[in-house]
Amino acid sequence: MEESKEEMKSFKELGVCDQLIEACNNLGWKTPSKIQAEAMPHAFEGKDLIGLAQTGSGKTGAFAIPILQALLDAPHAFFACILSPTRELAIQIAEQFEALGSGIGVKCAVLVGGIDQVQQSIALGKRPHIVVATPGRLLDHLSNTKGFSLRTIKYLVLDEADRLLNEDFEKALDQILNAIPRERRTYLFSATMTKKVKKLQRACLRNPVKIEAASKYSTVDTLKQQFRFIPAKYKDCYLIYILTEMSGSTSMVFTRTCDATRLLALMLRNLGLRAIPISGQMTQSKRLGALNKFKAGECNILICTDVASRGLDIPSVDMVINYDIPTNSKDYIHRVGRTARAGRSGVAISLVNQYELEWYIQIEKLIGKKLPEYPAEEEEVLLLLERVSEAKRISLMKIKETGGKRKHRGGGDDGDEEVERYLGAKNGKGKLSKKPKRK
Repeated sequence: MEESKEEMKSFKELGVCDQLIEACNNLGWKTPSKIQAEAMPHAFEGKDLIGLAQTGSGKTGAFAIPILQALLDAPHAFFACILSPTRELAIQIAEQFEALGSGIGVKCAVLVGGIDQVQQSIALGKRPHIVVATPGRLLDHLSNTKGFSLRTIKYLVLDEADRLLNEDFEKALDQILNAIPRERRTYLFSATMTKKVKKLQRACLRNPVKIEAASKYSTVDTLKQQFRFIPAKYKDCYLIYILTEMSGSTSMVFTRTCDATRLLALMLRNLGLRAIPISGQMTQSKRLGALNKFKAGECNILICTDVASRGLDIPSVDMVINYDIPTNSKDYIHRVGRTARAGRSGVAISLVNQYELEWYIQIEKLIGKKLPEYPAEEEEVLLLLERVSEAKRISLMKIKETGGKRKHRGGGDDGDEEVERYLGAKNGKGKLSKKPKRK
């Protein structure tokens, strides 16, 4: 143990300048994380990087610090471009760049969908140093915003690279790569490594250094992982049971569909639990509003689809529940990476029914171990059945009344407003009792 402490280098020893060390201290970063300690020396030498590290391990700092240090040496506009697969992650990366660069006057622009394009064009007109973007919106600006180009960029970063390389982004990414200079530094960072990442490394990196601060598909040691095999009809009961057992905790509950997030959030609020949904169907302002309520502690349960499983650093998440098992086993790594971040402990519980067993087996193969079962007496869990069924019935009725599954532009907000309006006042119901009411 003593030996590993000695080996731990400081930011100063890694070659970070005093201004950025001060910024790190202000953010509470006293010593570099493993990925930072391994990546930064190569970055300072001007190498291309492929960084493989667990979610919550300080990946953003590993690329932001070298970029800001290079910017200090040769400041100019449009110095670096960071690509992210989700809007929320892009906003978060920009916040971290601004926090680290606050003492040196760094200007950032965030280009993401769901936010007014004209305002973004005005921000680009101010010639920021750092552009953080989702591929689609960046491409819109490259095509339509007069005077904007990335011909001067020195750094390109692909964060959550494995996700950026799927079919959704492939075309946009190709066009972006054609619009930026070949003479640049390129960093790929991700929690999981795929064949597509390897393919891209051949296409746009020059003799990259590969840093693995994690095994290929791994979860952190401070994460306690459990599963429970249950009949599909009792899944809601088990969810409520676990949430009430851990009533003082902050939790993220993952579902497969946007409709399920709305229904579960309504149902939980109907039972006196402070839940809020976030999904890709909601407008950007609604998604950020939900996220901010969760971060601020107004709601302690976030019901979400996989849109929230990547890159969001919500430091105080105690528990992740997989209400629906992900069909892609790699998504499990990203989901459970929302808890046990930066050395803290956390719990991840997967509720598995007979239809999901095959997907769950794939997860155990991926992480290379069998998980222990979540302990619960089914008789005790089923004491909740009557109240849970009634809450679900009322929630379904409410969704039906407000137009339910209407698929229109910006769809999904009705249910969000419904959560706010119809059940917002019911927050004060108090804790849910597992004992049925006696009449």
